[in-house]
Amino acid sequence: MEGLNHGDTAWMAMSCALVLFMTPGLAFFYGGLVRDSNIINTMMMSIISMGLTTLTWMVLGFTWAFDSAIWPYNVAHGWTYVGFRNLQDKVWPGTTMPGLTFAVFQMTFAIIGAAIISGAVVERIRFSAYAIFIVVWVLAVYVPLCSWIWGGGWIAEMGAKDFAGGTVVHISSGTSAMALACLLGERKHRVESFPSNLPFVILGGGILWLGWTGFNGGSAFAANGDCALAIATTYIAAAAAMVMWITIERILEGAPTSVGAMSGAVAGLVNITPCAGYVEPLGALGVGALGAACCYFASKVLKKLDLVDDSLDCFALHGVGGFCGAILGGFFDVQDGLIYSGENLLLLRNLGGAAFGVVYSAAVTAIIFFVMRIAMRMRVSEEQELEGVDLHCHSEVAYGKKEHSGRPMGFGEHSQRYKPQAPTLLTGTSAGTAEPKPRIEEATV
Repeated sequence: MEGLNHGDTAWMAMSCALVLFMTPGLAFFYGGLVRDSNIINTMMMSIISMGLTTLTWMVLGFTWAFDSAIWPYNVAHGWTYVGFRNLQDKVWPGTTMPGLTFAVFQMTFAIIGAAIISGAVVERIRFSAYAIFIVVWVLAVYVPLCSWIWGGGWIAEMGAKDFAGGTVVHISSGTSAMALACLLGERKHRVESFPSNLPFVILGGGILWLGWTGFNGGSAFAANGDCALAIATTYIAAAAAMVMWITIERILEGAPTSVGAMSGAVAGLVNITPCAGYVEPLGALGVGALGAACCYFASKVLKKLDLVDDSLDCFALHGVGGFCGAILGGFFDVQDGLIYSGENLLLLRNLGGAAFGVVYSAAVTAIIFFVMRIAMRMRVSEEQELEGVDLHCHSEVAYGKKEHSGRPMGFGEHSQRYKPQAPTLLTGTSAGTAEPKPRIEEATV
C-alpha cells in the first residue's frame, strides 16, 4: 500500500494490544474495590465490553464515527465501513498505517470507555440491563462525540483539542456513569461495602498505567517524537498525581493508602489524556499534581453531599479528571496555552467542548435509561443485592468458601440459592463430616 510505514504500523498494532489490556486491568481495579460476593459480576461488567463493544464498533460504530463528520443527520453518509469493509487495502488518511489498524485502535478506546461506566453502578444493576445499555450508549453517546471531535466534526472545527480522549472517553463515560447511578438509586448495603481485595486494586492500577502507554502514545498515530512526548508526559503525570494524592491523604486522613495511591495514579493518567502530546514534561507534572488534587477533593465533596451513590468514584476520577485535563491543557499547551501564548482562546474552546460533553452525555444517558426502564427491570432484587450478585447473575462465586468458616461464599442457610444435599458415596465423606454442597438453580441475569 502506498504511504504505508511498517514501523508505525507495528507500533500501532502494539498500542492496540496495550489499550485492550487496559480493560482486564480495569476489571481487576474495580473488582478489588467491591464486596467479595460481587467480584465476579463487577469484573464481568468490564470484560463483557470486550465482546459487545467490539461487535458494535465493527458493525456500525466505526463507520458512523469516521465516515461522516455530521453524524447522525446526514443519512446518505456513514455506511462505507460497515463491518470494517473497505479498510484492508487502504492507508488511513493522515496516517501511515492500514485503515483496519486505525479502526481496531479506535475500537479499543470504545471498549474501555463503555467499561468505565460500570464503576458507578456495580453491585446493583442487572447484568443483562447493563449489557444492553452499553451497546446503546456506544452508538448514541460515544460515537457522536467521537465523530464531532476526532472525525472532523464541529467540536474539532471549533478549535478544542483532545489528544487521546479526555472528552471522548473519560468525560463521556464518567458523566454517563454518574447519571446512571443517580437514576438507578443507591445500594441497599452501601454502609457495609468496602474493598475486599486490595492486591487486585494495585494489580489493576498497574495494568492501567502500563496500558496507558498505548492509550496516549498510540494517539500520535506514529512512532515519532510526538509519541515519545506523549509517553513521557503520561508517566510523569501519573507519578505526580500518585504522590499528590497520598500526600493529601497523609495530611488530612493520617495515612497513605494503597487505594489512594492507585486512585491518584489513575487520576493523573486521566488528567493528562486530553493534552499528553501538547504539553512539555514540566507541564505534565503540573497537570498531574493539580488534576489529582481536584479529583481527590471532588470525591470527598461528592461523598459529603451524599446525593448519588457512585460506587467506585467513577465520576470523580474520570468525569472530573477528564474535565480538569481539558482545562489544564488550556493553560499548559506549549503552542496555544494561556501560560505560553498569553491567549485564552484554547482554554475557552476546551472548556466549551468539555462542557458540551458533560451535558450531552448526561442527557442521552437519561433518555436511554428511561426507555429501557419501560421495557425491563434495571436492578437486581433486594435479596440478591444484599446477598451479593455473583451467584445469582453468573452461577459462580469468586472464592469457594469463606475463610475459616466452611460455608459457601457470601451466603448463609437462609439463602434460596443454596440448598444442602445429603452426602453420598461419590463425595468421599461421611455423613458426620460432610459439608453442605451448593446446588445452583436458575441464574437470573
